[in-house]
Amino acid sequence: MIDKYIKTKEYIESQIKNETPTIGLILGSGLGTLTEEIINPIYMEYKDIPNFPISTVEGHKGRLVIGQLEGKMVIAMDGRFHYYEGYELEEVTFPIRVMKLIGVEKLIITNAAGGLRKDLTAGKLMLIKDHINMTGNNPLIGKNIDEFGPRFPDMSSAYDKELIELANKVAKALGIELKEGIYTGIAGPYYYSKAELRMLIKIGGDAIGMSTVPETIIANHTGIRVLGISCITDSANPDIMHSPNHDEIVKVAEKTKPIFIKLVKEIINKM
Repeated sequence: MIDKYIKTKEYIESQIKNETPTIGLILGSGLGTLTEEIINPIYMEYKDIPNFPISTVEGHKGRLVIGQLEGKMVIAMDGRFHYYEGYELEEVTFPIRVMKLIGVEKLIITNAAGGLRKDLTAGKLMLIKDHINMTGNNPLIGKNIDEFGPRFPDMSSAYDKELIELANKVAKALGIELKEGIYTGIAGPYYYSKAELRMLIKIGGDAIGMSTVPETIIANHTGIRVLGISCITDSANPDIMHSPNHDEIVKVAEKTKPIFIKLVKEIINKM
């Protein structure tokens, strides 16, 4: 398996003309337009990258974008892979380990999520301070790849405290309201029943989504520092919710993107 990662790394590095990126970005549904802010971009379609899966979800363009953002060299995933698409979690998280080999040290993971707390309504931004893995699986099951990390990695600080502090300072300076909460990752691809949502609230979940947790696990395993940001696109609180649909979620993410882009760019500037 390590040979696959190395082959992909070598392909990506062959396309990079200048310095290699140290900051990674994973952009969720409707949030990929941040890549339009990247200067001197290099585009790589997932279908052209050796060993890369292909994103099949609306709102995900399915390409890597490498270039300068706020004076920093970044590598951005414009669209991610999901467990519910039929991929193994090893495939879902494949790009994270490739980023590590390229030299990425910090990773900003974004997603569209449903708000379980009543104050997490559509259009809010939430910093992820911790997560609950409800996917029924995790990408570290199986033989450990010692070259990347230990057999039993610590997830007690999966989301980097210093990066969370930085994000809060940036948001305050920009006058952007930024909530904090616990992200609950589910397998999907269906929206949870009201009984299931009540269960998640009781166990401490503040938001719910179908991504992010597997990528965060692998990033921590490899030693990449993670900052997670959820764009709350709908209420998933069973007492006030209405039935969600993907088109609405993408539209809310689109509406929120100016604030989101402003926040993420300034976080990168201060990193």
